[in-house]
Amino acid sequence: MADGPEGGAQEPLVLVSNRGPVQYARTEGEERTAKPGHGGLVTALAGLAGHLDDAVWVCAALGEEDVAVAREHDGAAFEEEGVGLRLRLVELEAEVQHKFYAIVSNPLLWFIQHHLWDLGSTPDITRREIDAFENGYVPVNERFADAVAEEVEARGGRATVMVQDYHFYLVPERVRARCPEVFLHHFVHIPWPAPEAWRVLPPAMRAAVFNGLLGSDVVAFHLRRSARNFVLGCEELLGLEVDLNGLTVAVGERTVAARWYPISVDPDELAATAASPAVADQERRLAGTRREHLVVRVDRADPSKNILRGFRAFDTMLDDHPELAERVSFLALLQPSRGDVPQYVEYLDRVRRLVADINLKHGTGDWQPIQLGLEGDFDEVVAAYKLYDVLLVNPVSDGMNLVAKEGVLVNQRGGVLALSETAGAHEELGAHAVTVHPFDIQQQADALFQALTMDSDERQERLARSAAFVREHDVATWLRNQLDDVAELRDARSGG
Repeated sequence: MADGPEGGAQEPLVLVSNRGPVQYARTEGEERTAKPGHGGLVTALAGLAGHLDDAVWVCAALGEEDVAVAREHDGAAFEEEGVGLRLRLVELEAEVQHKFYAIVSNPLLWFIQHHLWDLGSTPDITRREIDAFENGYVPVNERFADAVAEEVEARGGRATVMVQDYHFYLVPERVRARCPEVFLHHFVHIPWPAPEAWRVLPPAMRAAVFNGLLGSDVVAFHLRRSARNFVLGCEELLGLEVDLNGLTVAVGERTVAARWYPISVDPDELAATAASPAVADQERRLAGTRREHLVVRVDRADPSKNILRGFRAFDTMLDDHPELAERVSFLALLQPSRGDVPQYVEYLDRVRRLVADINLKHGTGDWQPIQLGLEGDFDEVVAAYKLYDVLLVNPVSDGMNLVAKEGVLVNQRGGVLALSETAGAHEELGAHAVTVHPFDIQQQADALFQALTMDSDERQERLARSAAFVREHDVATWLRNQLDDVAELRDARSGG
């Protein structure tokens, strides 16, 4: 962050997330490597912490080399020169980690919050799910909360703690119990649904989720509607007194604030990547294989991303407009995700089968309408961003979706963003995009055709307005707005 830390970052800072800012590995020559994590969130938080004299990032030891590093430091925090801050890696037993991540966090919580369960048949809450919560999600949250509390106590009991995402809903309550003077800020990066969606969980489990978060001073989201849904849930599911206008919840003598801050990307970091030789190589390769029109999508292979309906819409467009045969291609760059979760393995299989069916139906000897990539090469992704004529982002539900923001910053062809009304990014970029309705395949097909055939001047104007908005509302602004609110709310709490 160019402006340096402000407001709420002046106290000692403890960051908490499942994935950390660095991944450790070994080369074939057995030399340890420490690769900084990619992405706007990691860049912003690491940049913030790197500007402070007293900051530590608590995260999970996710790989074998992470575990080795954690053990070398006896589980304590250590200085990591490669990222300019202190790390504390929390080691988890494999079985506990599996229950925490592959049964509760994903898919149970993720599917609830993205409206993915088919409630007529799924989920079944059995002893397996209850056990995974009690003996996976709870102990992992306790382990992290204790690590955070130890770091806060080592700093005299006063610090700003910023917890990230749905993995750690129980952490704030436990940290506050040990460190009542702490200022706790919990950011939920995925949608927060209306209260009725949470009735999928047994009462004790959903109460634990809400009460855990209410240990915070601020519970933050990307969108106002998520913040409002959280406050409504506190009223309807817990019977707490709330203020729907001020978006606050009364918890004993404390007041918990719900806030929203739309996350963004780092334009300078993305521009540097786009200008790299590696991206130029990928751009030449893709340009040599493209047809007259290029549709691109970039996603994790996750049911919430609505990949199957996007392909069916493309299939429908080819049916409706046979003149596009051999003139348009669809490049889908998907990153396989959560291979230890059966729902994700099955979903990726369905994606592969559908692509094969559409290519068999429409393809010719020298043209396959859909090109499916599963390697997850970010240089290739950025090259595709530069070349698309249409970028399809059609999730069932998304907290924000940074693909939309990355794409409009990088594109050089007057590319059109076809954006789902249920993506958080639609609130900011929808006016400059072609809106798609995620469950209406015919409408998506028509929207794709509209985007592909749009007048050049209109395409350029839409792209320019989208890119200007993202540059003005970048990830540094996202973080700075939170820190300003932290400072204000902390001062109000202390009467300063």
